[in-house]
Amino acid sequence: MTGTVVTAGPEASVRDVAELMRERNVGSVVLIGDDGSPAGIVTDRDLVVGALADGRDPADSAADHGSAPVVTGRLEMDVREAADLMVRHAIRRLPILEGDRLTGIVTLDDLVVRTGDVELTHTITTELMRASLPDFYFLDRDG
Repeated sequence: MTGTVVTAGPEASVRDVAELMRERNVGSVVLIGDDGSPAGIVTDRDLVVGALADGRDPADSAADHGSAPVVTGRLEMDVREAADLMVRHAIRRLPILEGDRLTGIVTLDDLVVRTGDVELTHTITTELMRASLPDFYFLDRDG
């Protein structure tokens, strides 16, 4: 788990969030609501595919291009539980809460690099890719 989570308010623009990602070298920003809880998550893919490829204005609200409600994990969950949750929801980033407080984020890279479990890594990456690219796995390649 990465303890430092890059966050922004839900009113942040696409440009603001993209600049945060570049400055902090991250692939996601968690949008935090007035009550301090995750209100949304915006990924680099959300910005590229959902905003820029559609020719949207960089001043648009980033929240309009992210995901909500946010799938979150608990600080006390083990690696396998986090991986199962990520696979079940086809997500590559899992914000972690301690009670109601955002305390970290687990990414696919964290699971791959930090566990050293080759079988777990293979399972997670295969299942996430199948969930995010179903047409690729079921494409008729013969013609």
